[in-house]
Amino acid sequence: MGKGGEEGEEGMDWDGVIEGMPLFVKELIAGGVAGGFAKTVVAPLERVKILFQTRRAEFQSVGLLGSFKKIARTEGALGFYRGNGASVARIVPYAALHYMAYEQYRRWIIQNFPDIGRGPVLDLVAGSFAGGTAVMFTYPLDLVRTKLAYQVVGSSKLNVKGLVHSEQVYKGIMHCFSKTYKEAGLRGLYRGVAPSLYGIFPYAGLKFYFYEEMKSHVPEEHKKDITVKLVCGSIAGLLGQTFTYPLDVVRRQMQVERLLSSNSGDMKGTVESLVMIVQRQGWKQLFSGLSINYLKVVPSVAIGFTVYDVMKLALRVPARDEAVIEVVTNKRNTHTSSLHS
Repeated sequence: MGKGGEEGEEGMDWDGVIEGMPLFVKELIAGGVAGGFAKTVVAPLERVKILFQTRRAEFQSVGLLGSFKKIARTEGALGFYRGNGASVARIVPYAALHYMAYEQYRRWIIQNFPDIGRGPVLDLVAGSFAGGTAVMFTYPLDLVRTKLAYQVVGSSKLNVKGLVHSEQVYKGIMHCFSKTYKEAGLRGLYRGVAPSLYGIFPYAGLKFYFYEEMKSHVPEEHKKDITVKLVCGSIAGLLGQTFTYPLDVVRRQMQVERLLSSNSGDMKGTVESLVMIVQRQGWKQLFSGLSINYLKVVPSVAIGFTVYDVMKLALRVPARDEAVIEVVTNKRNTHTSSLHS
């Protein structure tokens, strides 16, 4: 057979693979790709943000540009991606679960509560529960990412005067996992999960709420426009993050608490940690790094939503209302065939 015939067969095989995929698998793939791509783009800002939240004296005093210069001097270009391996390892399953769970919860609510409206409130509820589900499955990876990003390790290749090289506590992802588990067990791997859940429920819900609400006001002919998706995603991330940011600061400080010898044993639960941060460092610390977070969240959420929508088109995921009809029809067909057999 000629080359053209082989290419045609390959194309047909690929089409067959896509058509044969269950709906939830397509949504998992689309969500995972969207999350990993968006996270890698904003990794340097994420590193600086974590250092702003947890190493207040060292990094806030030199500002945003100073922090970038300090990391470049002490750790080189790769310093901006410290902890990014754990971050991507966490965000791919997290985003995959988040988007897929959102679609599943949304369909489940429509099927079981047909009287409920299909407006943004539905997206708020589905998004909130999806966020909580994704966090519970992937939280230990978030903890490891924060601990690795918190370390400011002097590169062996660089010797800069006046900068003290700290000892490396964790050598990598697996070492961090095993050391944390040996020190504090399963509870240690879920340290700070409470503020994470308090934060993700409203944040994930509000993110989907604002995104779908704004898209509903876009004229039909512009809804597939990538620029429109980017703008809607940016504003959705910005608004959602502003309301829930203080809980993110509390979570980060709880996660790195064991590395802070002066504070070990001081912090207790979420509320006590929140009060302690306000008493010791002032209420402004609850919004520490928020300006960097805006720079990170705007492209991250915008890219995430846009890549997810593009991936859904590539994987031929039906429109949401069509998907609901498809699932209901399949269930009815299965039920009918079981009755006849």
